[in-house]
This record gives sequence, C-alpha cells and structure tokens, in this order.
Amino acid sequence: MPTHEREITEPVDLCLPDGRLDPRAVGWTRRPLHRANLRGWGRAKRWEYWGIVTPSHVIGLVASSLDYAGVHGLYVLDRASRAEVSHDAVVPLARGAAFPPRSGEGTARVAGGGVRIAIDQHPGGTSIAARAPGVVVELEVPLPDGHESLGVVIPWGPRRFQYTVKDVGRPVHGRLVLGAAEHQVGDGAFAVLDHGRGKWPYSVVWNWAAGSAPGLAVQLGGKWTDGTGLTENALFLDGRLHKIGASLEWVYDRSDWLRPWRIQGDGVEVEFTPFHEKVSRTELGLVGSETHQCFGHFTGRIRADDGQWADLDGLTGWAEEARNRW
Repeated sequence: MPTHEREITEPVDLCLPDGRLDPRAVGWTRRPLHRANLRGWGRAKRWEYWGIVTPSHVIGLVASSLDYAGVHGLYVLDRASRAEVSHDAVVPLARGAAFPPRSGEGTARVAGGGVRIAIDQHPGGTSIAARAPGVVVELEVPLPDGHESLGVVIPWGPRRFQYTVKDVGRPVHGRLVLGAAEHQVGDGAFAVLDHGRGKWPYSVVWNWAAGSAPGLAVQLGGKWTDGTGLTENALFLDGRLHKIGASLEWVYDRSDWLRPWRIQGDGVEVEFTPFHEKVSRTELGLVGSETHQCFGHFTGRIRADDGQWADLDGLTGWAEEARNRW
C-alpha cells in the first residue's frame, strides 16, 4: 500500500544527544544529508558495501562493524565460467575499523584475516582499494553532476532505527587483478553503494534488488521496512530519483533460488531472472547470518513521477534475501 513519506532537504543529525533517534531525521533524501552520530556500544551497525558489475565480472566488497565483530569480505564472480573467489574475515570487536559519519565524505578502512579495504570519499567521487590473497581491486567511482541517490531513515522505534543510502548506477573504472591476470573495468560497468548506519533489532530479514543500464537504474527493498511508513524503493532516470512510496510484494522460491523472482506493488511490475547464486553464511554462536544473493537480469516496468512507465528490459544486477541474528 502507498506510504506518505517526507522528503528531507537540509542537513540533519540521525540521533539526539542521548542517542535516541531524532524525529527530524525520519524521511528520505536525494543526496546524503544525514550525520550518523551514533553513540555507545550495543546494537550499532556500520557498513559500506560496494557492488560492481562489469561485462565479464561481478565484484562485491563489504567493510562492516557490528560492534561485537568486524565482518569484511571481498568477492569476485567470473560471469563466463561462474568461477568464484571469496575471502571473508571476522575481526573480534571490529578492531581497527574506521567509518566516517557521513556518506560521501571521509574514509572507511578495515583490515583483518588477509582482507584490506580502503574507501576514500571526496567531492568528485570515491576511490576504492581492496586486497585479499590473489585479488587486487583498484577503482574510481566518479560522482556525475546532478546525480541523485536514495537516502532513507527507517524508524522501528526511538532506540532501533537504520539510515541507508542506496546509490545505484554509478560509473566506475579501474582494474581487477586475479592472480596473474589483469582485467580492466570501464565500458559497460556500473557500481552500487549500500551505506548503512543504525541500531538494529536482534533478528531481521530483508530483501534487496538493484539493477542498472545506461540512463536507467532501479533500487527495491522489502520486509525490513514493513510497517514503518517508509520504503527504500526508487527508479532512477538519467540520474534523477523517482521515489516509489509503495510497499512491495516479493515472490520467490526459497528451495530453488535460481527460479524467476517477482517484485510487485503499486506502480511496480518487475521480474528478475537469476543466472548465478552466491551464498554467504556466518555463525558466531548466538549471532549469525545467511544471505542468498542472485545475479541476473530484470524485465518489467516501473511508473515514474509523471505517470509514464519505464521499461526495465536489459537491466543487470541482483536480488537477495538476507536473514540476520545480530
């Protein structure tokens, strides 16, 4: 059903001085305007995830602090052979992890378990450097003039809330080194950012889909936002954000993740056909996670602000389900 969402147009702090959610922070933005002034230890989560799709490879890298641990990773999929390279690291108490309070500013750095990631953000874009055994990633992600991203604060309550920035369809260039082979990243490639800061419930499930083609991108989410009055759904046409204020129904087969997915709601008629499934599991006693991230192609259509329908045929990206106890 439709939501009634407030657009925020001025800078705002995420939290009040006592650490509770500032009601003025609840809403959505077209560019990062929130300062994530999280306080204290316990239930606080901070992460930067970059997903990069090229004609030959898919690259995923995550730097995160979950308070009790840093969970970092570097992943590469060869789209032709389906060969995967995956390196994951768990660092107790997230030692050495550093994250800036604003998306698009400052540097995030993590290291541990053979994985090193540095994300340097500046007015012109983002520089990404990541290394793990047998893998080197060096990328530049320019920020085009007028490019918009979706920022949303999801309020579960005064002490449980999440700020996310989903930036889809960014240009990217650089290099990927796998062993002795170097691959150039540029033509036909795009990058997606998931910037997260917040204080989460112990158990949560989410869906996320992102896809891009020249001049067109889509960002869709579900489950974790249900009942909050806000969504993280948007269409991007030539870099401009068209906010989708409808909660969506996600239909997929948890016994066969490679079957087509359907994502639908008011103004959204999307089908996603996977070509590869990536499974990630982390078990640390009382906490753990399981994610099924499927890479594939989108078809269907989404209605823009002016009522016209945008055809999604040809978009490439991913759809996922994540289940977390954290």
